[in-house]
Amino acid sequence: MSRTFKLTIAYDGTDYAGWQVQPEKRTIQSMLERAFVNIVKVPVMVTGSGRTDSGVHAIAQVGSCTLTHWRSSADSLGAALNTQLPPDIVVKQCVDAPDSFHAIRDCIGKRYRYQIQVGGVRNAFDFRYRWHIKFPIDLDRIRQAASIIVGEHDFACFQAAGSDRKTTVRIVRDCSVILDDTRTSDGLNVAIEIEANGFLYNMVRNIVGTLIEVGRGKQDIEWARRVLKSRDRMLAGPTAPPHGLFLQRVDYLPFDDLNHQAN
Repeated sequence: MSRTFKLTIAYDGTDYAGWQVQPEKRTIQSMLERAFVNIVKVPVMVTGSGRTDSGVHAIAQVGSCTLTHWRSSADSLGAALNTQLPPDIVVKQCVDAPDSFHAIRDCIGKRYRYQIQVGGVRNAFDFRYRWHIKFPIDLDRIRQAASIIVGEHDFACFQAAGSDRKTTVRIVRDCSVILDDTRTSDGLNVAIEIEANGFLYNMVRNIVGTLIEVGRGKQDIEWARRVLKSRDRMLAGPTAPPHGLFLQRVDYLPFDDLNHQAN
């Protein structure tokens, strides 16, 4: 008898070549699948909700997999996996899911968080998780430009090359600038959180790079609108580095609704 599981996974992506299995490279998916082999002694494919690139982190990535003849609880499976995983990858939750559950196909939205340190001396304990920007930025300008991003738009200007999609239209539900009000010698900590029904390849990092161009005064606020309407990646800002990016949350319908759809 087979069972389908939904895994919620957190990881520090610093030492990994992203989520997806790649020849002769250490990836999150390959570590998970190796852990499964150690436990159930047969290959198991873990499908992630989407690829995170090299150096990108996750607070709550979601994966799905199907196992044959696993008779213990889902909690026991998650605990067993954690005994086989390196310390920078952890299964936060493992639950039984409908047979039809698929981490990619059933996803209805995601939220990403991009972390920045503005000014100050590079933080020796946080530098892996924040883009250190040495020049001053105007947060009010960034907030105004961020409001232009919200809504249903064609986001082709923020899509990196190398990913073919049926459509580049997405609905951004929120684009917020969050300030940590603790100002120290290590500068100011800022986060940009973006939530949408789906994302294009490098879309978040390209949006962040564009917003920072506005925040530092290199471009005016309305430039963000012109870039969005252009659908031209060459006109947008640079791609923000990967290490500040976290996959914060992946959203799905309740399992009862998924079962209803499957039937």
